[in-house]
Amino acid sequence: MSVDVRIFDTTLRDGEQTPGVHVPSHHKVEIARMLEAFGVSTIEAGFPASSPGDKAAVATVAQTVRGCEVAALARCIAADVDAACAAVQAAERPVVHVFLGVSDIHLSRKLRMNRAQAIRAIEGCVSRARARVSTVQFSAEDATRTERVFLRQCVEAALNSGATRINVPDTVGCALPHEYAALIRDIVRFVDGAAIVSAHCHDDMGLATANTIAAIEAGAQQVEVTVNGIGERAGNAAAEQVGVVCAMKGVAHTGLDLTRIAELSRRVAEVTGVPVQPNRAVIGANAFAHSSGIHQDGIIKEAASYEFVPPSLVGVPGHTFVLTASSGRRAIEYKAREMGFDLPGNAADAVYREFIVVAQNRCGAVSDADLADIIRRTVGVTVA
Repeated sequence: MSVDVRIFDTTLRDGEQTPGVHVPSHHKVEIARMLEAFGVSTIEAGFPASSPGDKAAVATVAQTVRGCEVAALARCIAADVDAACAAVQAAERPVVHVFLGVSDIHLSRKLRMNRAQAIRAIEGCVSRARARVSTVQFSAEDATRTERVFLRQCVEAALNSGATRINVPDTVGCALPHEYAALIRDIVRFVDGAAIVSAHCHDDMGLATANTIAAIEAGAQQVEVTVNGIGERAGNAAAEQVGVVCAMKGVAHTGLDLTRIAELSRRVAEVTGVPVQPNRAVIGANAFAHSSGIHQDGIIKEAASYEFVPPSLVGVPGHTFVLTASSGRRAIEYKAREMGFDLPGNAADAVYREFIVVAQNRCGAVSDADLADIIRRTVGVTVA
């Protein structure tokens, strides 16, 4: 791996903006501790100005976490910056994350602000934050739809005002990987080592992880992710996907303990009430499950035949076989042995024939209990 990349986790801030989700303070602390153990560089704990409860929750996380940075979000509004600074003051390594929508659509339609006013707001709020904390990140919200010269002017204003990190969000997930990489490359050249350049990608077109990896390859030194990819609308780049891609493809060293992914994913799903779809990459229930007889046979002979990512890498005990009408004879024999049944002679053929009849009538998975019943009534074999 040729580069190191910082992992800025925003599960507790952008992830909490998932429609219908609220993470109480005690759960924020619990997840923050798990993220700390996971090895993230920064935990964005919330948006203090959004509510007194969130300000208190961010402060509690800041008091608790010691293994990584704790960040708080603030709009380019003095009161927001003050709230964020106050919330992270007890952190060992506090970060204030100031953002402003800088595309023409954000400035004219949402903020009712012209470009000159935007530059003044960036300068005032970044310098206000920098007076209180040593690490200030500026996000040019909707950067991918911002005119490039003006984007550079915003970045320059932030740098001159004390920003130490520049975040380049694809706020509405509209960029293709090569487009986003070109933008990151341009900002990296423009910053020229004066600050860390960060990538923040949304998944509106299903490209968040691809765009994040493209950003790393284009020179981004930090990427922003959420566990399970939760977040506004279609969500954010997924921490587990980015971590695994970086490790398996040698893109970058993240410092993440990937064996904690499965446990972390389960707990975030429980706390947020947002279930993980079965076919989701890396963490879905089917990610290491096999139903096809061809695949099951391949797995029995060599797991790498159909598993590029080893289950153990992400804290999963191993692959599973789901028995359906598409399963093969070898899988039935394998599963029977796993359950403690020894099928001598032609017994396996008889069991398989009966299994297929049951599976076709079932129109779904055949459970272990059903398979045991098939074995007993077909050949009368008991557990070895």
